[in-house]
Amino acid sequence: MNKSLITNLLAAVLVVCGYLFHQPIVFSIGLFALSGAVTNWLAIHMLFEKVPGLYGSGVVPARFEEFKAGIAHLMMEQFFTNENIDKFLSQQGGSVAHINLEPVIEQVDMSPAFDALVTTVEQSSFGGMLAMFGGTEAIAPLKEPFINKMKASLVELSQSDDFYELLKNEIEQPDVLADLRAKVKSIVDQRLAELTPQLVKEIVQEMIKQHLGWLVVWGGVFGGLIGLLAALLD
Repeated sequence: MNKSLITNLLAAVLVVCGYLFHQPIVFSIGLFALSGAVTNWLAIHMLFEKVPGLYGSGVVPARFEEFKAGIAHLMMEQFFTNENIDKFLSQQGGSVAHINLEPVIEQVDMSPAFDALVTTVEQSSFGGMLAMFGGTEAIAPLKEPFINKMKASLVELSQSDDFYELLKNEIEQPDVLADLRAKVKSIVDQRLAELTPQLVKEIVQEMIKQHLGWLVVWGGVFGGLIGLLAALLD
């Protein structure tokens, strides 16, 4: 429902009816209501569109860069503050809310770890004994079970309370928080850089017009009341 359009149409109908049927009071109410509604509608329109000859119109597109800077400042100073990040990390202390590192661990290549183990064995006092039983080829079948066992152990470790507490304490260090905020700011700036003036105008226009539409309605109402008062005092 377009409140602005309906208000303007109703006011225009009162103007026409008052003029055609020679009703001065109705005509005055309609005329004042129409002027109030149209004035407020024009003011809202001038927020987003440049009107030739009207200084200050098109303020949203004209202040596009300031608008983006305001969003970035709001995000970093109200949401991603050190206190809020620290609070978020503290709230993750429950066992249910632990960070799930299992998907990351599953993608880690554990082959170098097994190769390092084999090299260590070869260079140790057991190297000669290993050579008697076929060398490194003899323990090659152990590679896959070793990797699976290592991943399972790392997952279990990452889900322990002690590990999470150590991780949380490390992240909560001031220099780490500052680095985290810097990365978040970089992401926010990158996303804002992708916005165009037209897209910002459409987003803000859609959001604000839903509320500013009532300005047109009340402009028509108060204009009509002023018109009624003017007609009665005439």
